[in-house]
Amino acid sequence: MASSDRDPVLVYLHGFNSSPRSQKVSELRTLLPAVAPDIELVVPELGFDPELALIRASAAVESAGDRPVGLVGSSMGGFYASVLSAKYGVKAALINPAAWPYRLLQSHLGLQHNPYTGEDYELTPAHMDTLEAMEPGDTVRADNLFILLQTEDETLDYREILAKHPGARTWIQPGGDHRFQRFERVVPAILAFLFPGDFR
Repeated sequence: MASSDRDPVLVYLHGFNSSPRSQKVSELRTLLPAVAPDIELVVPELGFDPELALIRASAAVESAGDRPVGLVGSSMGGFYASVLSAKYGVKAALINPAAWPYRLLQSHLGLQHNPYTGEDYELTPAHMDTLEAMEPGDTVRADNLFILLQTEDETLDYREILAKHPGARTWIQPGGDHRFQRFERVVPAILAFLFPGDFR
């Protein structure tokens, strides 16, 4: 079905060492035609370089033109989504997001391999500096954020993002993991938050 000039656009931002072929993207591609067929899903491939990732993510938002836009970001993509929420004033759902990725990834500096794309690359201190320079701080509005967390995330301490964005809407489930188990259950709540006039 062709998109109209008012159909909403959902921009999904994947995480570190992930890609548009991730499990959550696959679930969204399956779910959206059934529950919200008018919503167009856009999933840019961000790559590992933070500067290029933000350029690609920004281009995805801007490509929507005047259409309603909502962001979903997972892990590192959650950080990028918060940056773009501040930049464009749009709503963002953050799935087990990295609060301060430039701290988290210090232990991952050096050679890396992306299992989805097959790409080998080096993560450097300069990349961390770029991420820190993106920090939106207080410029992101808490009421534009919906933070979804599972407490047994083995990669991130879920309490960090709560401390960073007090006042944001939250959905916290005991247990789970960093992949966010049974993601499909929360998709309707995410869509209702991002597009309250278009999805109920």
